[in-house]
Amino acid sequence: EGNPYTWWVGKANEKHYYWGGSGPGIQKCACGIERNCTDPKYYCNCDADYKQWRKDTGMLSYKEHLPVSQVVVGDVDRPGSEAKISVGPVRCQGDRNYWNAASFVTSSSYLHFSTFQGETSADISFYFKTSASDGVFLENLGNTDFIKLELKSATEVSFSFDVGNGPVEIIVRSPNQLNDDQWHRVNAERNVKQASLQVDQLPLEVRKAPTEGHTRLELYSQLYVGAAGGQRGFLGCIRSLRMNGVTLDLEERAKVTPGVKPGCSGHCTSYGMYCANGGKCVEKYNGYSCDCSKTAYDGPFCIKDVGAFFEEGMWLRYNFRSPGTSIKDLVSRTLLSSADPEITAPDLNLNKEELSFSFSTTKSPCVLLYISSYTQDFMAVLVKPSGNLQIRYSLGGTKEPYNIDVDHRNMANGQPHTINITRNGRDIVLQLDHYPPTSYSLPTASDIQFNSPKALFLGKVIEIGKIDQDIYKYNTPGFTGCLSRVQFNQIAPLKAALRPTNASSHVHIQGELVESNCGASPLTIPPMSAATDPWHLDSASADFPYNGQAIGDGVNRNSAIIGGVIAVVIFTILCTLVFLIRYMFRHKGTYHTNEAKGAESAESADAAIMNNDPNFTETIDESKKEWLI
Repeated sequence: EGNPYTWWVGKANEKHYYWGGSGPGIQKCACGIERNCTDPKYYCNCDADYKQWRKDTGMLSYKEHLPVSQVVVGDVDRPGSEAKISVGPVRCQGDRNYWNAASFVTSSSYLHFSTFQGETSADISFYFKTSASDGVFLENLGNTDFIKLELKSATEVSFSFDVGNGPVEIIVRSPNQLNDDQWHRVNAERNVKQASLQVDQLPLEVRKAPTEGHTRLELYSQLYVGAAGGQRGFLGCIRSLRMNGVTLDLEERAKVTPGVKPGCSGHCTSYGMYCANGGKCVEKYNGYSCDCSKTAYDGPFCIKDVGAFFEEGMWLRYNFRSPGTSIKDLVSRTLLSSADPEITAPDLNLNKEELSFSFSTTKSPCVLLYISSYTQDFMAVLVKPSGNLQIRYSLGGTKEPYNIDVDHRNMANGQPHTINITRNGRDIVLQLDHYPPTSYSLPTASDIQFNSPKALFLGKVIEIGKIDQDIYKYNTPGFTGCLSRVQFNQIAPLKAALRPTNASSHVHIQGELVESNCGASPLTIPPMSAATDPWHLDSASADFPYNGQAIGDGVNRNSAIIGGVIAVVIFTILCTLVFLIRYMFRHKGTYHTNEAKGAESAESADAAIMNNDPNFTETIDESKKEWLI
């Protein structure tokens, strides 16, 4: 008769008869909306009452009815009738109040709102993130009463107030830094019985109110979010500020307030792309910086090569395992997933590597880079006697190492060359200088795991145990030249040697390592064919653009034009200088006149003077002289 057997209960304890993929008021499932139910007579697959299992599924997204608190399933008492119900988690996204945020970019910037009405109870919560060690979150004042929340130090948040019984302060101390530029939640409450403060998931700090005395918090000033009263304000971001259940619209107020910006996107959103070569953008107030610690580069934007010159016989070894650390303790950590890649350990299942570096040399043969292991596995990058490059892999499963020979050019030509090698399982991609990447594949019989990497060598291999015969021959006298920006996965051995870090204890050097960028940035570019090179004299399809006479005429004509322009500019400058000199050094003069009375009726100026002064003589008083300078 149309009454449903099944429903679900949501917010306000109301029954709802629509299901995932449908909407409120529509007594259907998703298949009923899409008209593809098992039995077209019904609007849900489960209504078909088939003997086979059928399923109705979808998202319930009408926010005002959520969350689901109860599901009632009927019509299951018949023999052979069964039902299975699964309710997934509630997921929230796009909450404007939750992400309503403002960025305070100066220590004197603040937002102001109407007076906080919290006479007998106050419930304040918000999130903050900052790199500053202190600052006032918010403050509201009365005659003597006040309420204030502030970051007192990098590890302390304070909640203080006065209702007339004297100041009360509650402090939560965190074992970790709170100025780590990560979000932290603050929740402060105060009523007539007690006050409390909690930061993140740290223990709640509670202070009981006195049994006698004042209980009402009387405030008169505006509520200040950020700096107020000459105190050092907050630098950073605040979001989701709720006071007694009301979310303050920080973004709208920030739009019309100097020193405060709506939202909390930060500088890295706009400028993070300038942190190159894997550098991490770090937010700073009024700017940003690039963290290059996990790259082989240095400098403000992680683009400065860190390299060194290797003399003959010199070598560098980087041990993957920390000194004094057992293999058993660290065997499960990988070079790619280690939480601290600078203290990495051997791993039995290293299925991929990323290696990049640049070099320059004039001597061959030599060993550029060698990675040893606690087994017989190894990886090597060599320059053969011919000057050609060779990459050699030995991962087990084959009698001979797998070699990749780059025979198309001499690499020992004194120019800088860049090498990028990426292996993922059996697939290897090699890129040399600016040439297109080339793909290779390990033999089918070869293992694809680099077992237990032990150490990385630069310049020469000094390793205990059996070494490949060719590598042993190339090892003497050693590499002479420059190596730069060496990086194996997340490890930068040269940078660890030249820049003191936590990884410096992994490095051992034989000889004097001198920093140099002589191996940086390859100078070679892909060669252009003669047919497409317009500057190639012998090109059959491209003529030289100008003959010698035409170029000479062009040069003379251009020189004449440039000379004329320069002459006009010089003339203009000289004229300007003359005018300025006359203006700056002019004398101030006086101009006195003694106008004669009755000059209107006199026939001449002399007559006017004589008519005006009957005792006129040729001797004129000094004061009656007329000066014109």
